[in-house]
Amino acid sequence: METGVAETYEERPRRRGRRWLVVLVVLVLILGGLLVVADRVAAGLAERAIADQVQQEVAKQNASSAPPQVDVGGFPFLTQVVDGRYERISIVLTDVQGSVEGNAVSLPRLDVDARNVRASLDTIRSGQGEVVAETVAGTGTVTYDSLAKLLDRPGLKLGEQNGKLAVTAPVDILGQKLTVTGTADVTVADNGKVALKFSDLNAQGLPAVPLARTLLNNYARGISVDVPLPALPFQLNVRKVEPRPEGLTVTADAKDVPINSAS
Repeated sequence: METGVAETYEERPRRRGRRWLVVLVVLVLILGGLLVVADRVAAGLAERAIADQVQQEVAKQNASSAPPQVDVGGFPFLTQVVDGRYERISIVLTDVQGSVEGNAVSLPRLDVDARNVRASLDTIRSGQGEVVAETVAGTGTVTYDSLAKLLDRPGLKLGEQNGKLAVTAPVDILGQKLTVTGTADVTVADNGKVALKFSDLNAQGLPAVPLARTLLNNYARGISVDVPLPALPFQLNVRKVEPRPEGLTVTADAKDVPINSAS
């Protein structure tokens, strides 16, 4: 009988200990969840503040876009705030509209990836001061319609063909209305413009006389020009251009760049 009583007293402390352990685990989980929520709320506030500043930066380039989408990478966010350095800030700009020599140039989307971003706690809290990125990389697409307008040739259309820039245009050669087709090499010129070199143009029905070929070659030289692009935000410098079905893809980068407007 005494043995049974002893076992009962031993079981009660064990059960109490287990209950306290369960309570402690639950409290830790709740606290951890609250910290995660607080971290994400703080990140959201920072993202909205940076988005407002980015909108101002775009306007400084005489351009416009839909409201920027900003994502502050790295976890936890709050430790990055204390340190004043952020691993990565991703910015997506859509419906970007720029201007070149009075012509509107459309970039349906511009993706910007800023790494090792420096911003003090006061800057994040007040929106005053600079948010500076050690490196910034951007990728955007210029529509072919916009690019064709910059060439200023009636009826000229651009597109992509087997990874090259393809052209189709109506021409008048020796009194005959013909359709010119061909491709161009696309590179980045030293001045940051897009260099177009059309060297392989043909026209079905072209008269078999030297003068007709000379006129066609002259047309090719006339559209083989360095085309300026609209000023990109964040001091991005164009490094590479590549024809793709959706448009001319532009790759750019910069270093030690303010990604907001200094106040």
